[in-house]
Amino acid sequence: MWRGLVALGEGVVMSTGNEKTRRQRRKFTAQYRHEAARMVIDSGRTIAEVAQELGLGPQLLGRWVKAEKETMTPSTLSPDEREELKRLRKENADLRMDNEFLGKAAAFFAAKHQ
Repeated sequence: MWRGLVALGEGVVMSTGNEKTRRQRRKFTAQYRHEAARMVIDSGRTIAEVAQELGLGPQLLGRWVKAEKETMTPSTLSPDEREELKRLRKENADLRMDNEFLGKAAAFFAAKHQ
């Protein structure tokens, strides 16, 4: 039995149902992939929800999210986190100076009492 399309004349074609229908492969820009992945990351919604909203397959969007997370840098801190980091770095520097001073003072007094 012949598989595929059957010509019915006058350009009319009927499918026999045996062939696989192919959808044309869609191409997405890097900007679109980035924005779609950020929708998942920033909103806290699931990949499936965002994929359905955008008309994408969840596996495809999942790959985009994974790639986006791999390229994310620690510089994506919120303003509050940035301020806290600045404060903690200053506090750390102050404590290091205090520790260094106390070490020198302890060495001085230990040498003086010998």
